[in-house]
Amino acid sequence: MTAQSLPIIDLENLDIDALREVTHEIGFFYLTGHGIDQRLTDDLVAAARAFFALPEADKLEIENSNSPHFRGYTRVGGERTQGYIDWREQLDIGPERAAVDPIDEARPWDVLHGPNLWPTAVPRLRELALEWSGQAQVAGLRLIRGWAQSLGAPADFFDTAFADPDPLLKIARYPGHDGSVTDQGVGSHKDVGALTLLYPEPDSSGFQVETVDRGGETAWLDVAPLPGHLLVNIGELLEVATGGYLKATVHRVLPPPAGRDRVSLPFFLNPGYDQALPTVPLPPELAAEAAGVGPDQHGGTLHARYGLNALKSRLRAHPNVTERYHRDLLDLPALRG
Repeated sequence: MTAQSLPIIDLENLDIDALREVTHEIGFFYLTGHGIDQRLTDDLVAAARAFFALPEADKLEIENSNSPHFRGYTRVGGERTQGYIDWREQLDIGPERAAVDPIDEARPWDVLHGPNLWPTAVPRLRELALEWSGQAQVAGLRLIRGWAQSLGAPADFFDTAFADPDPLLKIARYPGHDGSVTDQGVGSHKDVGALTLLYPEPDSSGFQVETVDRGGETAWLDVAPLPGHLLVNIGELLEVATGGYLKATVHRVLPPPAGRDRVSLPFFLNPGYDQALPTVPLPPELAAEAAGVGPDQHGGTLHARYGLNALKSRLRAHPNVTERYHRDLLDLPALRG
């Protein structure tokens, strides 16, 4: 298969049947007509490159180990997927919120609320990142409403869950290397939220989607950027809400070859941490094709309430933050496994 095997969805003229079919069968597609300003995107990528070009000491001033909310800079090799080292550096940016104190044990996800960490050496990054996130959120919410309609529900079926969402923008750089330390830029995984909008830098490579043929054989599909398009995939929350009818697909990023790098902007649109997506009452013909929902990739429970999934994921992915601030949360029954 080739990159052109992924279908294209036009958000300006949304075909809800095509939207439903592609996320039932593949889980990934290219998105055009998304409304995100290309000049803004280019400016954000340029600001990101300016940040990543800073001396390491300047970047480490906003390292995520200084944030109990998992915000800020993660150095190369500082994140884990499936327990293995990811070869990328990144900034994690969420909504600008006040920290919650004290934390109610019944709401452990409240530790994720808090302020972002911004680099003083690249001040324009803050405005650009928040504006880009806002435009991506508008596009994502239009898709969420489209999915509801495509599944036979009212367009506003998910509106309550997304009334005050908790999205996450990662600004990531993948340095090229020879594979001697790890063979993954980001290891194979499914996204834990509702959906992901990804802007991959033009002419970059390494993004792969897992495909399964009718005989059950798996293979990796290389997905190249298309100018002006985003890559979109659903996360595990929509799989849970549809009993497995919509498909959260495994994907990964390979590191660039030595001497090259890539920057990408993955934006994860999620409901509020304390929200659970309602279960969609599928029409009988769709319900008959729902595969059901199994455990997450670690063999643990997939929760309908987003905050539990998000917190479990962050605790695993960023052991430096977990060890410094949140070792006690590892003992909570809902976060085990």
